[in-house]
Amino acid sequence: MKSDIQIAQEAVMKPIGEVAADLGIGPEELELYGRYKAKISDEYMEKLKDRPDGKLILVTAINPTPAGEGKTTTSVGLGQAFGKLGKKAIIALREPSLGPCFGIKGGAAGGGYAQVVPMEDLNLHFTGDFHAITSANNLLAALLDNHIQQGNELQIDTRQIVWKRCEDMNDRALRNIVVGLGTKTDGFVREDHFVITVASEIMAILCLADDMKDLKERLSRIIVAYNYAGEPVTAGQLQAVGAMAALLKDALKPNLIQTLEHTPALVHGGPFANIAHGCNSVRATKAALKMADYCITEAGFGADLGAEKFFDIKCRMAGLKPDAAVLVATVRALKYNGGVKKADLGKENLEALEAGIVNLEKHIENLQKYGVPVVVTLNSFATDTEAEIAFVQKYCEDRNCEFALSEVWEKGGEGGIALAEKVMETLEKKESRFTLLYPDDMSLKEKIQTVAREIYGAGYVNFAPAALKQLEKLEQMGFGTLPVCMAKNQYSLSDDPTLLGRPVGFEMNVREVYVSAGAGFVVVLTGAVMTMPGLPKHPAAYDIDVNDEGVITGLF
Repeated sequence: MKSDIQIAQEAVMKPIGEVAADLGIGPEELELYGRYKAKISDEYMEKLKDRPDGKLILVTAINPTPAGEGKTTTSVGLGQAFGKLGKKAIIALREPSLGPCFGIKGGAAGGGYAQVVPMEDLNLHFTGDFHAITSANNLLAALLDNHIQQGNELQIDTRQIVWKRCEDMNDRALRNIVVGLGTKTDGFVREDHFVITVASEIMAILCLADDMKDLKERLSRIIVAYNYAGEPVTAGQLQAVGAMAALLKDALKPNLIQTLEHTPALVHGGPFANIAHGCNSVRATKAALKMADYCITEAGFGADLGAEKFFDIKCRMAGLKPDAAVLVATVRALKYNGGVKKADLGKENLEALEAGIVNLEKHIENLQKYGVPVVVTLNSFATDTEAEIAFVQKYCEDRNCEFALSEVWEKGGEGGIALAEKVMETLEKKESRFTLLYPDDMSLKEKIQTVAREIYGAGYVNFAPAALKQLEKLEQMGFGTLPVCMAKNQYSLSDDPTLLGRPVGFEMNVREVYVSAGAGFVVVLTGAVMTMPGLPKHPAAYDIDVNDEGVITGLF
């Protein structure tokens, strides 16, 4: 059996200009990054504004397990399947972070015969967007420390600096550090912190900005610290906006690549869904809607994280209205939720499947709360039995969900035709009555409680005293109308990663709350979730290499 990277390396790609031409994009409207990837020009983006929108399809999943769910694989395969049916479709995905690539999760190009390519480029440096975001973030940090060193005209309280440096790598040693050691000319000694680039506010801003004007306005609103009077100090006050925008000028443009079957894909932005808002850029999604009849996008991790933020943050801010949601599950993952060990997931076990399918049930209910029609798809594995598949299908149909089996990993677009046909049938027969989970004017505390109870299934939310003070201050500062971005572990509906299945009535713990004023949401840290992950005992980096001919191995 060939590995994902072998399949990708053997692919015959079209020059990206040909992929663009199929969309009606001329060579003068592309900015090439080699033969197989390009950025789309601002001039072309402007041309799209008067075109009608296609159908917006969100792909999400159950909570991730070590067994794998295949959300990106399904997104790519679904796009390819629309192509097989003669339909004009485009995929809008996030860019992978180097952290998971070298950590435990691997890349984010899909898998098998449902991948976007060039796979190695995408999973590594790609078009440099993440480097630009990292540089802009750290430029702001440098300007902040320099302002304090050069006389501190804004009277910044060095005990109330909230801006963190970032790096696109899992590096736990940088979570809590001390800067400014040395002589007087080396700066003020103070505690500092790093977050991973995909959790940075700059990443969120890039993904939510409509254009350069909006980007600069959002950058100017970033709160970097508070002064001695307790008033916020912003990036605008530090005169950082112009230089940051210059670093982000090219990163703001969506990237165009292709699938193994030459379906176009806009891959742009990459916030994590467990510690950030988990969606690709608004610009890429809006462009994709204008460029094709069907736009397939995804949101990170399970529907409790990615889909909730796609609806309550991205759709709220961008005015998007999804037409359908595809919910990805696997028989193996459902049995894992039912208590089966990973080594035994290949054996038929209807009892465990029945015990674990409640996780899928909760995600179905969550999506239906937003008024969006749901299609459940099982990402097929060779070990799945007919009895297990039939059980899941009946379970879904009993809950007013459409169902389709997906075999895109093995068969590419051909293996997704049943799913594509079911999605088209759903779009035709079921109207989306999209609604948000909570209104803008609900208090921040009530918004947090609403997500915890309605989406996670919590019985009670326990706010740490510091979090309550932070919420009160944010309300007083005028941020009470913003949506909340919940930072929670991805493995469980609860804030305890060991509680699988469908935990009910548990206590949710909120330890910290802060505002991302430029992004336009309030971040809520729950449980023990970290904004700078660490590497596992055996990082994926150990197995990655490049031979004398420049061929990369071990990337997945």
